Amino acid sequence: MTGKERRQQLLDVARSLFAEKGFDGTSVEEIAHRASVSKPVVYEHFGGKEGIYAVVVDREMETLLEGMTTALSEEEHPRVLLERAALSLLDYVESSTDGFRILVRDSPVATTTGTFSSLLNDIASQVEHILGVQFHRRGYEPKLAALYAQALVGMVALTGQWWLEARKPKKADVAAHLVNLAWNGLSNLDGKPRLSEQPWSGTARGSG
Repeated sequence: MTGKERRQQLLDVARSLFAEKGFDGTSVEEIAHRASVSKPVVYEHFGGKEGIYAVVVDREMETLLEGMTTALSEEEHPRVLLERAALSLLDYVESSTDGFRILVRDSPVATTTGTFSSLLNDIASQVEHILGVQFHRRGYEPKLAALYAQALVGMVALTGQWWLEARKPKKADVAAHLVNLAWNGLSNLDGKPRLSEQPWSGTARGSG
């Protein structure tokens, strides 16, 4: 193998192991053994497990972000953009299952720190811009676009994580239901929503 081919082989092997066992559960020894090379070869190319993991994660984040950015980049009706964004994430889950497992295994959707969370924040920033324009046109508070962007991106990402294992219903149906929930909710937003009752307080209710 050429040096470039060996490097790609090691990345492919490591990617599979990280998806299967996570970062902590994978060792340089395992990577070298599965690639049929000695440990020094792994160190020569990547400096260690941390180095090869960083390259794998960076590549996966770039692939997912590129797909989502492309889906949101054109001037289209907001519903069409929402459909494209949902399908883009599900496409990635379907075509890069190992990559998605790596991203969510060590930095799950529900956390506020980590590589996947930073990626979701990047995507949410793009959605925020789109929502901000629509909020302004409809007389809603544009500053709240960030909140709604986080909610929408989180909803799609968590559903994608669930669909990673379930794989039912079909991808297009999952996207359609996501958009149905999100779009029909957005179409009927109250300008100034209020809770239907006062927030429940166990302490207050239990006193006396």
